[in-house]
Amino acid sequence: MTLRAIGNYRLGDHITTMENTGELAGRTIFITGASRGIGKAIALKCARDGANVVIAAKTAEPHPKLPGTIYTAAEEIEAVGGKCLPCIVDIRFEDQVQSAVEQAVQKFGGIDVLVNNASAISLTGTLDTPMKRYDLMNNINTRGTYMVSQKCLPYLKKSQRNPHILNISPPLNMTAVWFKGHVAYTMAKYGMSMCVLGMAEEFRDDGIGVNALWPRTTIGTAAIDATGRGRGGSRSTDIMADAAYAMLTRDGRSYTGNLAIDEDVLRDAGVRDFEQYSCVPGRDLYPDLFMDETMEELNKERPSVTSRGTAGTSKTSKL
Repeated sequence: MTLRAIGNYRLGDHITTMENTGELAGRTIFITGASRGIGKAIALKCARDGANVVIAAKTAEPHPKLPGTIYTAAEEIEAVGGKCLPCIVDIRFEDQVQSAVEQAVQKFGGIDVLVNNASAISLTGTLDTPMKRYDLMNNINTRGTYMVSQKCLPYLKKSQRNPHILNISPPLNMTAVWFKGHVAYTMAKYGMSMCVLGMAEEFRDDGIGVNALWPRTTIGTAAIDATGRGRGGSRSTDIMADAAYAMLTRDGRSYTGNLAIDEDVLRDAGVRDFEQYSCVPGRDLYPDLFMDETMEELNKERPSVTSRGTAGTSKTSKL
């Protein structure tokens, strides 16, 4: 079998976890919405290599219901070996994005990687989605991703250190069920993925890898907590951080234009133990939005339910 390199790993090798290799040491990673959740997990994974991390997020003061601020995240990043520049940024506003990019370049000398993680969600139908909420989702998800990419691209083009853009957005699944019930949100998230397809081709000759990453299962974050379901049927943010790391350490000149799924990325990197990512080991997992599989299909390849716990399966359950 022909093996391809992912950083210091070769596709086809079997590994237990996606260990840090040091490849991102000294590289500057600009991440939107990284004060908590998936964005912070990716920031910490990069920081363990010794990367410079720019946090571009709104949360400067503690939120009454949500943990973390850009400053507490910065402390965590520096505690694991990275350098951090926390910037108060609402990515709906061009001047704030431009200022954060300029601060990043002034402090670290350039930008090598952009992670478009910031997102707004409202799983509401057409008649229950006020235009203010529609505008919020589209201004943050699609427009924000486009604008932050636009502001970072002049520096990504100058980077000689394997430049990448990574959007946290789904595959473009055109099955009608993923539009029914939350068409505004779907449009906003799909816009992020369409940025991937367009920019991957537009900047292919510049050697910039442009890709998207999405989880196969729900991820244990504040968004899941808000549903009241709890995190038992979710994986931790570590799986997205490990998958993002695997993608960002691949050669962007050849690895570009992919709408990737976290588990697929890690399987290609050689990871086989996915139970390590379960928030509650042994519990059946929920498929995430835009994934055309039932709970039964998702969990059938895992150990039998009697050895995993008491959570039931369903042939029709969707998030």
